[in-house]
Amino acid sequence: MPRKRRWRWRNSPPFGARTEFTFFKPGPRHTPAVGPLLLRPHSTFAAAFKAKAGGQEALPCTVPGSEFLPRPALGYPESMQNGRDRLIVALDVASEEKARALVRRLGEGVSFYKVGKELFTAVGPALVRDLVAGGKKVFLDLKFHDIPNTVAGAVGSAASLGVSFLTVHASGGSKMLHAAAQAAAQSAARPTVLAVTVLTSLASGDLEEVGVSAGVEAQVLRLAGLAVNTGCGGIVASAQEAARLRHAFGSAFTLVTPGIRPAGGIAADQARVVTPEDAIRAGADYLVVGRPITAADDPCQAADAIIRQIDLSS
Repeated sequence: MPRKRRWRWRNSPPFGARTEFTFFKPGPRHTPAVGPLLLRPHSTFAAAFKAKAGGQEALPCTVPGSEFLPRPALGYPESMQNGRDRLIVALDVASEEKARALVRRLGEGVSFYKVGKELFTAVGPALVRDLVAGGKKVFLDLKFHDIPNTVAGAVGSAASLGVSFLTVHASGGSKMLHAAAQAAAQSAARPTVLAVTVLTSLASGDLEEVGVSAGVEAQVLRLAGLAVNTGCGGIVASAQEAARLRHAFGSAFTLVTPGIRPAGGIAADQARVVTPEDAIRAGADYLVVGRPITAADDPCQAADAIIRQIDLSS
């Protein structure tokens, strides 16, 4: 086993007081970690921890053995460069008929769809299977949040549908996140597990209501660090936090951003919205867009306009 040195960094944003890290110095039989590091080499925080560790990289010691967890395949391959592949259209409708009609209307112009709780509860997994069989990629956004064993089972069931992405709540804690990532990595489909940080409908005042006083950005960074360290392949966060996430954790994770609104669009129930151009420039890999496309008079034209904005900003 590698030798360990422990270092406590007090009152260090974004992780807060008394966050404990373990530094691993490889021994002759030690295999380097294959999971993602919490702090990337270019990060200001990483530089401080590396200096304290005598030049060794830092790994948070939240879950014993998580540094050896096989990492699920990332959802953003290097070969993917066009806006069509990076747009995820949210099928936030209540019936199978509406969902299928929208997919038919968008045709080959859209290749990736999000199926959330409303549609999945109404029609079940058959629609997901049909989308996958038809050559579409599916983001199953059910935001699992339960005890680790239950979440692991749910992730395994979702993976069997052939989905590309699925979500869990990062606030479920390190054991739950570890179980989800492990279940995905052991499945045949190996979907990317996306950890949801702070919903885009929430602002700092909403977090204070549930006892989180650190503010939105600090909470997003805290939960993102937990997710990356426990093996999750990606993060769901507002594009308003995208630049800080990239600075803290680098590019070795998939960043999916909801709350996307074209310039001049209506925010509706979203508290933290960003335009497609700004989201891509901030570091988002994928944009989730619902009502600006699905409620448009011409969904095809609306989707094409957003795809062009993504291409121009890439």
